[in-house]
Amino acid sequence: MEAFFIYIAKSTGLIAMFYFAYYFLLRKETFFNSSRWFLLAGLLTSVLLPFVVYTQIVWIDPAPVADTVFHYNNNPAYLPQTFEPQSFRIDWNMVSLAVYIIGFAAFMLKFAIDFYSLNSVLKGKTIEQQADFKFIDINENIAPFSYFDYIVYNSSMYTQAELESILEHEKVHSDQYHTIDVLISRVFCILFWFNPVIWLYKKAILQNLEFIADSEASKKIADKKVYQYTLLKITTHENCVAITNHFYQSLIKKRIVMLNKNQSKNSNYWKYTAIIPALGAFILLFQMETIAQEKKQSQKEIVEKQTKSQDVYKINSSTTDQELSAIVKNLKTNHNVDVVISEVKRNSKNELINILVEIQKGSGEAQTIQIEGNNAIKECSIIITTENDGSKKINLITEGQPDEPEALQNDMEIVSSPPNVPNSITPPNPPAPPVFPQGPMPQVPVSAYANMPKPPVPPANPNDKAAVKKYDKEMAEFEKKMENYEPDMASFEKEIEEIMEKRSAIFDKEMEKYEIAMEKYNADMEKFGQDMEQKFGSDSEYSKNMKKYEIEMRKYENQMRQQEKQMRQQEIKMKEVEKQRIQYQKEVLKKQKEENRRS
Repeated sequence: MEAFFIYIAKSTGLIAMFYFAYYFLLRKETFFNSSRWFLLAGLLTSVLLPFVVYTQIVWIDPAPVADTVFHYNNNPAYLPQTFEPQSFRIDWNMVSLAVYIIGFAAFMLKFAIDFYSLNSVLKGKTIEQQADFKFIDINENIAPFSYFDYIVYNSSMYTQAELESILEHEKVHSDQYHTIDVLISRVFCILFWFNPVIWLYKKAILQNLEFIADSEASKKIADKKVYQYTLLKITTHENCVAITNHFYQSLIKKRIVMLNKNQSKNSNYWKYTAIIPALGAFILLFQMETIAQEKKQSQKEIVEKQTKSQDVYKINSSTTDQELSAIVKNLKTNHNVDVVISEVKRNSKNELINILVEIQKGSGEAQTIQIEGNNAIKECSIIITTENDGSKKINLITEGQPDEPEALQNDMEIVSSPPNVPNSITPPNPPAPPVFPQGPMPQVPVSAYANMPKPPVPPANPNDKAAVKKYDKEMAEFEKKMENYEPDMASFEKEIEEIMEKRSAIFDKEMEKYEIAMEKYNADMEKFGQDMEQKFGSDSEYSKNMKKYEIEMRKYENQMRQQEKQMRQQEIKMKEVEKQRIQYQKEVLKKQKEENRRS
């Protein structure tokens, strides 16, 4: 749709360019035949030149591939796009197209009616063949006209001298096929009916054809005054047949002036070349297309750009105090990361049951993780990722969570164990929250990418037919080779989707069971709390601790639900990464085009 309107705008501009060149430079010259071909060339150029596009190749650096890292602690790498519901809008492109089609249909109908009227005049009439002309003498009060080799007139309305002038005039129209010019101008008026310049353009074509016929006919007539008197007499006719070269014209004064005008000097032919700089400017401004191509990279450069290092520092129940001190020291020495490990508690087996880890990198926000209870802690890790540009990313994860890049929120609070119950009364045990299923993922077929064929380079000169033909052949071979890699990638994507769907299904079922168990646990805890209040009173230390514990459990439950929501959003975010990469390439190309236009 947009391409169609752009084409119409360019054609309209070219038509206006040729018309104004004729009007200001050539209208008063007597080079009538040259002006005829100039005007026809303008129409032909306005149709064809918008299709002629010169390409310019600009080499750019490859677009960076975004890392699919998501941090939920005030530092997101990518945020999901939000889509607002669209309100009703008027599609002005469709409205404009509808208006254009209505106007086009109306003028086509008028064109058909004019053909029907012409056929009615010619049908059933006696034709007199003389040389290459077919003469038709009619009785209707219609101005004389010619249509290809037909010359139509009413002999009863003119003297012999006047009729001779008319016939000589119409013979010129017929002999030089001026009807073709009339039909071409009429077709362009239908196509560009909305452009007022095209109607002036048509008028200029018809007027110039009359100048040609007057000039040629006056050479064959001894007395030019008789010819001019005939022109004046014919102005009394108001009935003319459309799409024909008719002798009657409203611009009789101009025709008579041109008949008596001296021949223009040959040096004035330079005016026809004045349109060439304007066409050159049109091509430079509107017909130059910039194509951005990424610079080729060696496999070594690609590997180097994709390489990033990771250091993992693990803490588990058997980690000693010396090892904890070594972790703190190594993080400071190797990565300039300040780590504070406190509230270290161990059980009788010397296993860690409580630990608080606080991490500070520069002026960034601190990240913490705390594990406390009566049982040995599960494994937790501090992961330092060093990017290619030297920047570092820090993640804290616990056992059962995916390592990188799907780290959970670093500030998640770990719920403490229930308070000790006096008199050996056993409270209900909380259900264990489910963990999203983990496991190995299929590897991306990197070897396939390494052997992937390189696309051919388009020719610098699009007018070099041999180079273009060679490029088309190479492109066809390249596309055929690329088809061999599509099944592997499609299979890989399908395998990933199937694995994630199965794991999501398992996790959803576990979450349903967990929610049911939590509802039962909350009911048991409420009953248990009531029993404890009856036995020990509402102001006892145990009751206060139980209320605090219940608040912590509700908070933890909300965090688990938030975790589920975050995991469901990961797939959406992964897709957004690819969209952003494509959008980045488009923005680079657009920016390059704008810079080329400014230069």
